[in-house]
Amino acid sequence: MATLPKTQTLALDFEQGWLTVWFNQPERRNPLTDEAVEDLATVIASIKDQRDIRGMTIRGKGGFFCAGGDLKGFNAMASGATDESMRMSRRIGHVLAELNALPQVTVAVIEGAAMAGGLGVACCCDVTVGMHDAKFGFSETRIGITPAQIARYVLQKCGYSTGRRLMLTAARFKGEEAGRLGVLDFVATDTTELEQIEKRVKQDVLECAPGAVAACKALIIGMPQTPDEDKVENRNEKINYKIREHSVSKIPVLMICGAKEVQNQTITIRRFGLEQQQTMSLDEAMDKLSLESCTPSI
Repeated sequence: MATLPKTQTLALDFEQGWLTVWFNQPERRNPLTDEAVEDLATVIASIKDQRDIRGMTIRGKGGFFCAGGDLKGFNAMASGATDESMRMSRRIGHVLAELNALPQVTVAVIEGAAMAGGLGVACCCDVTVGMHDAKFGFSETRIGITPAQIARYVLQKCGYSTGRRLMLTAARFKGEEAGRLGVLDFVATDTTELEQIEKRVKQDVLECAPGAVAACKALIIGMPQTPDEDKVENRNEKINYKIREHSVSKIPVLMICGAKEVQNQTITIRRFGLEQQQTMSLDEAMDKLSLESCTPSI
């Protein structure tokens, strides 16, 4: 059973292995206040090691995703309150990094608008879904600040050239264009389609094994910093998976929990305890195996 923290500015719903996190200050268009940032940090810290929580959707109550940083924060920066502004910037930077690296799959479902830091939160998510008429904008440079903490995630989401142009020009655009730019992965024409798209994404994720998803995400995030030689060596020689017996719904299946040895497009499966070996094609192995706890031994 999932264990969820108490939060002041976020509403949490957990159903069938999936957590939905709602920004819950609709009367203020769901700003990223200090309290909201701390609540988000608390949620991330609480769920990151809970494998029964398979994924997390971030949404906004009142039909509005997130308006970005609140006026108090902007005023602190504009007034020259350096210590305070640096503290706020570092904190949101740390939280965004944790969100980006969360082992579970994350989905941003955007209605209304996602602006500045709120759009940065969305760019940290693995999948972005939004309404065709939702509004998007990188407004930081219009008010005299830089998108310091979200820039890396914007570039990660929509590419260097596009992200550079959007942030430098404080671009404003709607959902249809966001889809073309790569800011949105899926664009919905109405709320029914929006819910259907999210449901399909969740179904796809729930058919995967949680450990495999976590390992794959760590692999993807670490790839840009990994030298080419290490990429080859680590994947070819050092990632070996140990096999153990496991059962799901009383059906015995082979679970990969450590590493696998792939040679000539075949996979050798060692079932410890039974001291049995099987060799099969990769396609056959994928039909038989459920990847649950895949932690590369590097």
